[in-house]
Amino acid sequence: MMRVRFLLSQKQPIVWSIDPEAPVLQAIQLMADKGIGALPVVQGDTLVGIVSERDYARKVILRGRSSADTPVWQIMSSPVTTVSPDEDTERCMQLMTERRIRHLPVIEHGKMIGIVSIGDLVKAVIDEQRQTIEQLERYIAG
Repeated sequence: MMRVRFLLSQKQPIVWSIDPEAPVLQAIQLMADKGIGALPVVQGDTLVGIVSERDYARKVILRGRSSADTPVWQIMSSPVTTVSPDEDTERCMQLMTERRIRHLPVIEHGKMIGIVSIGDLVKAVIDEQRQTIEQLERYIAG
């Protein structure tokens, strides 16, 4: 089973984040600009929440709030479910399914070192299955 550490090594090392006092509009703009669906909310070096497009839709748009006037901390999800880089992909998928989340920040020695999405995990599972099929085909043909 593949580990989160390996997944992170295949991704760009940049983790975009936002301050809890920033306006929601800034968070949504950053997500749109970077093509990501969620942002860790970080105060100093501490992960205090996560804000997603889903949070925006449910807690700003549907409630008639202003994106420019609402701070991120008012709509972020907290506490955040996190994983270590040594966690396996199967456990990550289980956590995401149980908690109905799509992003998992990765914490090592108290610091956030990355984030994995459901898309990252699905791609990893497909890649693993493809490798297994290729090995079986070589064994059968061999």
